[in-house]
Amino acid sequence: MEKSKVYFIKEINPENLIKIYEAVGKELTGRVAVKISTGEPGGHNFLNPNLIKNLVNKLNGTIVECNTAYAGRRNTTEEHWKAIKEHGFMDIAKVDIMDEEGDMPIPVKNGIHLKENYVGAHLANYDSMLMLSHFKGHAMGGFGGALKNMSIGVASSGGKAWIHTAGKTRIPDELWSNIPEQDHFLESMAEADESVIDYMKANIVYINVINNLSIDCDCDSNPEAPCMADIGVMASTDPVAIDKASLDFVYASEDEGKQRLINRIEEKHGIHTIEHAEKLGIGTTNYDIINL
Repeated sequence: MEKSKVYFIKEINPENLIKIYEAVGKELTGRVAVKISTGEPGGHNFLNPNLIKNLVNKLNGTIVECNTAYAGRRNTTEEHWKAIKEHGFMDIAKVDIMDEEGDMPIPVKNGIHLKENYVGAHLANYDSMLMLSHFKGHAMGGFGGALKNMSIGVASSGGKAWIHTAGKTRIPDELWSNIPEQDHFLESMAEADESVIDYMKANIVYINVINNLSIDCDCDSNPEAPCMADIGVMASTDPVAIDKASLDFVYASEDEGKQRLINRIEEKHGIHTIEHAEKLGIGTTNYDIINL
């Protein structure tokens, strides 16, 4: 594959989020879903509503999320709505919990583990999507960026269990007794990504905000404090390239605190999600950085 373009801007602010989106040159049209993590209550590293507000409004976008598959404050629609309100997202835009009325299967064409992916049923209401991801560590995936946000994030509560168990169960209560080999979970995330890209006809732009770099995800109610300084914002039409570039910038950082995050990524073999996604043909690890 030819090299993908990954745009980068160091300063993280609302104006630069719009600037980097416009630089990508792919206009999101129709009914635009803006996929973020609304953040587990107790945590505080999720994307600040005031940071993303102007971009979401520019797109006339609807913030979208799905319920979680683990016990907490977002595993039921009722509690999730409370969390969304507490975290300020209802103050800046329309919000949609996409599996509030159930889920729907979408096909995985080239999956080894998954032949279908279960996403929030409301995904059918959107024509295009901004995958607006907070890039950071993750206790199970090693790291979370565009690929995780598009797979686990777009999946319904049952769909999350399906991906986490590599297609063994859709029942959240059975998730922890059906944990597969680590690589099989990572591969299942990439396979779910393929299904979302196909379903959305690739009408997706990816932005990674690389800040608050904790080893823990925004799904953690008590995340460890960030271990290194903020890096910046990246944008691309290629989810593989943007996550690989984000990882590469962590590794290349001169911040001594990076090693703790790198240890988490390598402990969980996080790079394998990128490897499998590239094998599936949904993107490439060959990229050019375009500094803005």
